[in-house]
Order: sequence, then C-alpha cells, then structure tokens
Amino acid sequence: MPKGKRPSTVEVAEALAKPLLEQMNLILWDVRYEKEGATWYLRYFLEKEDGLTIQDCEDFSRAISDILDEQDPIQGSYVLEVSSPGIERELVKDWHFQAYLGAQVAVRLYQAVEGVRDFVGTLADYQDGTITLRLDEDLEMTFQKNEAAFVRLYEDFSAI
Repeated sequence: MPKGKRPSTVEVAEALAKPLLEQMNLILWDVRYEKEGATWYLRYFLEKEDGLTIQDCEDFSRAISDILDEQDPIQGSYVLEVSSPGIERELVKDWHFQAYLGAQVAVRLYQAVEGVRDFVGTLADYQDGTITLRLDEDLEMTFQKNEAAFVRLYEDFSAI
C-alpha cells in the first residue's frame, strides 16, 4: 500500500479476520462492504477444506463481531453477514480464476459482443487479468476481467 494511503474498509476487515481465520481453519473467499438502500453491509464469504457448516459461520460471526466491536474500524452502523460464497460463487480474485481453470462459468460483459452480453463456457485460461473462455470445441473468446460485470461458477439446474 502506498505511503500515506489509508486502507479501505475491506482491507481493514480482511486484516482483522486473518488471525481468526487461521485459528478456525477457514479460508476467506471474499469480503465486501456495500450499501443496499440505506443500509451498509459488511459481508465475509468463507470456505473450509472439509466443507463449511452453519456452525462455522456462527462461530466466526460471533468472534469477528467481538473484534470489530473492540477495534471499531468502521464509522457508522452496518449489518454483519457471514456465509459461504455458494455453489455459483463469483470469481473475483486472481487465485479464484486459477483454482477453477477448466470449470463451467457464466459471464456477463458490460458491452455486448455481436449483440450478446451473457455467455456460458469453460474457463480455459487466466493470465494477468485476461480471461479465455471456451464456448465450444472450436470457439474461444478472450476478454479482460474489468470488461465483465461478473464471472461466476455455473451449474445447470435445468437437468434436475
């Protein structure tokens, strides 16, 4: 972080959680501090190698709530939420893309390509913010991460 720059709320929330995550054998998928309507939300998305349970979320929520109350790093009120990133989790960080190479993903681009913004394909490659999506055996598309509104794991529930 550049000298003199204050850490963001998300960076502070991540730093405060790090020792707790290690102690509880949890993996931090993402942290978001976002406003919906008039309410601010601090959201921790967690994983665990052998599967995240509701009890893991409750235990982490209680512990991080105590730390946040003690440190009081966030001005104003907010709602704390702790959960799994879910089966159709959003890929945000570089390590997310690397971990899910070969997986089916859904992508929404900000700008349409030939009139289409939404794509489903295989995450074929990820290098330095450049995503390659295999749409079928003979067709790939490449775009920058910042050109996508989201990239999520994709599950086809229509077959159920």
